[in-house]
Amino acid sequence: MKYLKGMKQRKNVRFLLFAMLLFFVLNPLFAQRTLNVKLASLVPENTVWGQVINRLAAEWQQITGGQVNVTVFHGGTAGDESQVMTLLRSNQMQAAIFTTMGLSAITPEFMALSYPFLIRNDDEIKEVLRRIKPVLEERMQRNGFVTLAWAHAGWVKLFSRAPFTTPDELRRMKLATGGDDQQTLQAFRIMGYQMVPIHLNEVVLSLQSGRIDATYISPIFAAASQLFGVAGNMSNVNVAPFMGAVLMNEVTWRRIPDRFKPALMEANKRAEREIESSLAALEADAIRTMVRNGLKIYDMTPAQMQVWYDDIQSYENRLVGTVNPIFNRDFYFRIKDILTEYRRGR
Repeated sequence: MKYLKGMKQRKNVRFLLFAMLLFFVLNPLFAQRTLNVKLASLVPENTVWGQVINRLAAEWQQITGGQVNVTVFHGGTAGDESQVMTLLRSNQMQAAIFTTMGLSAITPEFMALSYPFLIRNDDEIKEVLRRIKPVLEERMQRNGFVTLAWAHAGWVKLFSRAPFTTPDELRRMKLATGGDDQQTLQAFRIMGYQMVPIHLNEVVLSLQSGRIDATYISPIFAAASQLFGVAGNMSNVNVAPFMGAVLMNEVTWRRIPDRFKPALMEANKRAEREIESSLAALEADAIRTMVRNGLKIYDMTPAQMQVWYDDIQSYENRLVGTVNPIFNRDFYFRIKDILTEYRRGR
């Protein structure tokens, strides 16, 4: 009798343990601990990028029922792009916004998008990205990163102290380039330009002192830094698209439950569209504001622009040749083929 009673008690204990185990496994409060994601951004919080990223962080938390918590480090507080890259690889940071320079450090092929005067307008960059994004995303993932969102953040333009309309006129000026932008620096030097490597925060002072005569830069930054007050001339020829992307290290992406990922990626795509439309409007507004305050825009005719395109074409073999190319040869010709096909179809 005692034996049967003991058996019944042991069964009750086992049943209770089994029930508790099911509760902890099935209850979302215990099934998985909160995944904390730290996201680094060079952009200040009170900008279009900053506001959209804040909303995206809140949306991720909502979609996952609090299982993914995103904390955004705005305004470069986590370091510059190279420092953030180190943090991502060591998982001290889990996600970040990168510009073309940071993206090309992961996937060098990315820099082909910035080949000077290759991609000429908004419609062309949309078509190129539509065709080439899957390949670049696959390369990014191969190198340990998942691309959450892309953004075409406007165009790099040429600003100068004195007006110019031809490549040869610009060659007579001292042209600033970013100190870390070695590929563009080498490319412009090969094309005969007088290049001066300068950090971004030194450009205005360098223009004032006469150390440089011109620079290529985003109109949004030119307006924000009051650069146009010194370099009051802007050419309407687009040097290259200014790109950005939000990346997450693959270690963190794998820890997110698969059931949430479709909804998270849809939220990312909405943020991508919002950033692009907002930045396009912001760039147009920045240019209008600068014009009202004295900026002169030199609207080149199609024939004048063709001079720039023919000039860069004459250096193609040196920039993407078979020996020590500046830009990835394979990706350059992929982009060029896409553009050739697209321009024929218009």
